[in-house]
Amino acid sequence: MKAMILAAGLGTRMRPLTDHTPKALLPVLGKPLIAYHLEKLAAAGIKDIVINHAYLGSQIEQFVGDGSRWGINVYFSRENEPLETGGGICQALPLLGTDPFLVINADVWLDYPLINLVNHACPMLAHLVLVPNPEHHPQGDFVLKKDGWVDQQDTSSERFTFSGLSMLRPQLFFEKLPGKFPLAPILKEAILKQEVTGELYDGVWIDVGTVDRLHQLETQLKKIQY
Repeated sequence: MKAMILAAGLGTRMRPLTDHTPKALLPVLGKPLIAYHLEKLAAAGIKDIVINHAYLGSQIEQFVGDGSRWGINVYFSRENEPLETGGGICQALPLLGTDPFLVINADVWLDYPLINLVNHACPMLAHLVLVPNPEHHPQGDFVLKKDGWVDQQDTSSERFTFSGLSMLRPQLFFEKLPGKFPLAPILKEAILKQEVTGELYDGVWIDVGTVDRLHQLETQLKKIQY
């Protein structure tokens, strides 16, 4: 199985920290965010990892190298301009192969056991890890049905937030032309076709989208002595 780390964001909400450093390399307790992902992916037995980048991407390549320090193989999908989540994955498909692959946003932190996704067959087009809605996103993204199906239109059930961690099949993108586009509309189209399953994870999860939440993550990790 292969994995992809989405690391091409501009990090505008993290300025001035991202004026000269890509968001994926911002340190948390002295370790770049992306290093936590690489360690966890390697521990789950994933050996081939694709990283996309755009803004200050050379710094990411310099830090990560070929991945050998983590015992993995790293491949880079370079974007002249950020292609957003969907476009970034679409461009990287030749590097990801024909089997289901794991995708994680570089700017989230969670202690979800990745081996669970490694062992997931992913018979549908996508399998999403959802989390309880944080204060900054109270409306949530998707409904998770009792049978594990993800719904978008059901207004009678509780909505949850997409964690930024998923298992996807390449076929999810087969009807999309290369270019700049987000992942969410593609997922919603697949949901309407009943091609998306999900699970709720109630462990530690933080969307490191602002400077305040970066500090929140550091405080959280100090408490659990990570």
